[in-house]
Amino acid sequence: MLALLQTDPLAFVLVALVLMLSLALHEWGHAISALWMGDTTAKEQGRVSLNPLKHFDLIGSVMILLVGFGWARPVPIYPPNFRHYRVGLFLVSIAGIVINLLIATTLALILRWMLDAGYLQNPQGFLRVLLQAAVVAASVNLNLAVFNLLPIPPLDGSKILQSFLPLRWHPYIWRLEMNPTYVIVAMLLLLTVFRQPLGNFLSAVRTQFFGLFGL
Repeated sequence: MLALLQTDPLAFVLVALVLMLSLALHEWGHAISALWMGDTTAKEQGRVSLNPLKHFDLIGSVMILLVGFGWARPVPIYPPNFRHYRVGLFLVSIAGIVINLLIATTLALILRWMLDAGYLQNPQGFLRVLLQAAVVAASVNLNLAVFNLLPIPPLDGSKILQSFLPLRWHPYIWRLEMNPTYVIVAMLLLLTVFRQPLGNFLSAVRTQFFGLFGL
């Protein structure tokens, strides 16, 4: 992302706008699915919204710019309010990931269409900017989906896994997620010690993903 800012500021602005909307859609997915499952916590705090400012997290946004993956401000949920606890926990947790995958897939399909239509032969001007922005935005949305699938509290993947774990384990996991010291240490480890292997894994996933579309 920072390299894009140096080489093409206009493309960077377009990608930033797409990512702000993508993060908002990710958190909106959690909020609206929680509401559908009977929990009004997010609605009461104004999080059933597509306004990116409602979901903005400074550190998570900076991480996206620096390393290509990050997070928005987590949507508050209270799983005991779900009509079906395990089903609700699973669906609410996976909702944001599904949205990011849909965005990445939509952008990849558009790029495939552009390739078939011959628009990618020698793109010039604003078309080149759109192409570059679409590639980066698709990649980062895919990164967000895969990153959030990691079964590490407080990421979405941990709650997806939690929906299958014995109920007696759940209070310990919730307390762990509420511990700010743990959250800071976990995120620092992901962004330092595990940054290189995680980056390599994400790169491999991107290669496979775009390969599915012949890109």
